[in-house]
Amino acid sequence: MTDTSTRVLRLLSLLQTRRSWGSAELSERLGVAPRTVRRDVGRLRELGYPIDATPGVSGGYKLGAGAALPPLLLDDDEAVAVAIGLRTSAGGTVAGIEQTSVRALAKLEQVLPSRLRHRVDALLTYAVPIAGTGPAVDATVLTRIADACRAGVLLRFDYRDHAGTRSVRTVEPHRLVYTGRRWYLLAWDTSRRNWRSFRVDRIQPRAATGTRFIPREPPGDVANLVTRGAAAALWSYRARVTVHAPAETVAELIPPLAWLVEAVDENQCVLDAGAATPHLLAVYLSGLDVDFDVDARAAPDLAEQLRTLADRCTRAAG
Repeated sequence: MTDTSTRVLRLLSLLQTRRSWGSAELSERLGVAPRTVRRDVGRLRELGYPIDATPGVSGGYKLGAGAALPPLLLDDDEAVAVAIGLRTSAGGTVAGIEQTSVRALAKLEQVLPSRLRHRVDALLTYAVPIAGTGPAVDATVLTRIADACRAGVLLRFDYRDHAGTRSVRTVEPHRLVYTGRRWYLLAWDTSRRNWRSFRVDRIQPRAATGTRFIPREPPGDVANLVTRGAAAALWSYRARVTVHAPAETVAELIPPLAWLVEAVDENQCVLDAGAATPHLLAVYLSGLDVDFDVDARAAPDLAEQLRTLADRCTRAAG
């Protein structure tokens, strides 16, 4: 009986690793006859796993989509990762899933072997999270946006921008991006005829349009496009600065999502920096402790503030 149970679990594991398996392949991998594979498939179906079969000499099996969620087969590392993810999401940025995450975690921990439970407890005991400052988003809104991205249908919603101005937008949704503090939607804005990033916590979807569109490729990396859009909206004053230091070094000195770094060569990069005022940007740049150049013609206000700051520091030093 033990051998049969072990074989059935191994069969399930194989079915989860690939879209489909030939009957002969499964027989060879499991070391049993094809009729034994058929019996084991029947046992999995009795447990609630929807397994589709293709008849014939070249037939085989694959896991199908079922109405009920059967038990999942996880290895040790996967089980630990799921448990940690559930505990993290219980205090995360998606509103409405905290209690659901706690319930799911309670069920998982009941069946975790003691060795795995100790691994999860040790990591979460000695890892101290810092409470996130980002706004919580509605889980229903997230799933509706994700469904629209997957189905390729236009999304229509009410939107409140950084200044508080409200508008109705119709977009071709492309991807959801999570920065660690906020959720963003990258989409093609049909009225502005350009790519835009929208904060999900400011989105209120309207009724589904059902209108399909042909997906288009964004002009570059999705994460980079969202970062640029978020950075552009974050600060009212921006300037490009040449920094005499490697891009990797500068990236460690600047606030994430606020400033953008573009490598020029091994010893130089361009920094797209921003602040509320030219004066504050001059102060921030001076605090980086690296040499940099500012084009006075392209950013005259910043150049003037840097000169004023330099004079003040010189006087302070006597």
